[in-house]
Amino acid sequence: MTSPLTDLTARQLLDGYAQGDFSPVDATRAALDRVEVVQPLVNAFVRVDAEAALAEAEASARRWHRRETLGLLDGVPVTVKDLLLQRGTPTLRGSRTVSADGAWNEDAPSVARLRAHGAVFVGRTTTPEFGWKGVTDSPLHGVTRNPYDPSRTAGGSSGGSAAAVALGAGALSIGTDGGGSVRIPASFCGVFGLKPTYGRVPMYPSSPFGTLAHVGPLTRDAADAALVMDVMSGEDWRDWSHLGPARSVRDGLEEGVKGLRIGYSPSFGGQVAVRPAVAEAVRRAVGALAGLGAYVEESDPDLTDPVEAFHTLWFSGAARLVQHLGPQQRELLDPGLREICRAGERHSALEYLAAVDARMDLGRRLGRFHTSYDLLVTPTLPITAFEAGAEVPAGSGHRRWTGWTPFTYPFNLTQQPAATLPCGVDEEGLPIGIQLIGPRHADALVLRAAHALYESGAATIPGPGPGPGVAESAGSA
Repeated sequence: MTSPLTDLTARQLLDGYAQGDFSPVDATRAALDRVEVVQPLVNAFVRVDAEAALAEAEASARRWHRRETLGLLDGVPVTVKDLLLQRGTPTLRGSRTVSADGAWNEDAPSVARLRAHGAVFVGRTTTPEFGWKGVTDSPLHGVTRNPYDPSRTAGGSSGGSAAAVALGAGALSIGTDGGGSVRIPASFCGVFGLKPTYGRVPMYPSSPFGTLAHVGPLTRDAADAALVMDVMSGEDWRDWSHLGPARSVRDGLEEGVKGLRIGYSPSFGGQVAVRPAVAEAVRRAVGALAGLGAYVEESDPDLTDPVEAFHTLWFSGAARLVQHLGPQQRELLDPGLREICRAGERHSALEYLAAVDARMDLGRRLGRFHTSYDLLVTPTLPITAFEAGAEVPAGSGHRRWTGWTPFTYPFNLTQQPAATLPCGVDEEGLPIGIQLIGPRHADALVLRAAHALYESGAATIPGPGPGPGVAESAGSA
């Protein structure tokens, strides 16, 4: 095995363990060494417990030696976004208003599943405060930066997870996505990200943003994401909205896209201004789908920008989130979060229900679209990564992060599965993402199409990988 262990997928690590080429201890030490090198450059982690991780890896190595593996991810180094409960460590959610005191003795359902399958927990990754925006910086942990250019943002709100996976600091990560928070940073950082159908991965505690919020994987490719989804999906009594038992999404993963009907919407009918480099890279990837046998045609879903409905639901959730805080604690919050909380407090129950109605109508229209098309394809984002530490690109005229994410948040409203995968870089070497969206419950189909693009070589980032400084330092680990 000539590749560094930190460059391998979860599946390649598992194959190496099975063949005796290396052990979970080797892989975990390599991941921890990588964390130590890249953390000062990108600030992807809020907590790393090397001693605990190595103890888990040693236990996994003993199981592999006895041929008594615990599950599908035994010995794979993973990371977890600091919005999800993880037993034994505080979940501070990027906020100075959350106390680290307490027992912290419960796992979120997704984390519990990874633990049951033998994953090795390397560390907790950064989030903006309570995951409220599409970039990753917080009053508690500062700014998370892009692996391809540390002067740029990693995106958010799962920015730490995306940067960690891109740099090999753990083979995979679990994030959350309430308006694009898995897909935005995955696109900016050049990795794979999936927002599953709502309820496919149980969530506990429930999100203050309600049924907009999903739990999903960030990985190096679609096949790893399918593996993680088979681990995380299913039932958990703590989440009454879960979808129950699910068949494996790995079944049929290799079947390709031949015969699929794909509607390609490059700009939502001209509603979105897409940078030329992004548009061209996505168009090439769409051409690859056609070359693999899919029936592709340009077709725009029947939608008008649902941003006002999304804002009503999102801002109201934020207001509910901080309702218990007194004036002094509120002064500790991210100023942007304080602002949207004040807006949320002004919404009436009737306005909230009107937003729900708009959401239901959007779902109906997308449902009708999928009677004609198996998949919808769009750019993941109309831009590439911009300056770190800002909510919106300088000079864009946008007020909030939703201004530059028009392709992501609509599908949180409709609860559809949506994935992003890399399809090129812009003139500055920054990753570009293509988004594949399926009808509700079609997670396996989305993963199948994404896997076909990876297998064809169309899902790739040309060039040397993460940018100068980061790449050189990471390579020394």
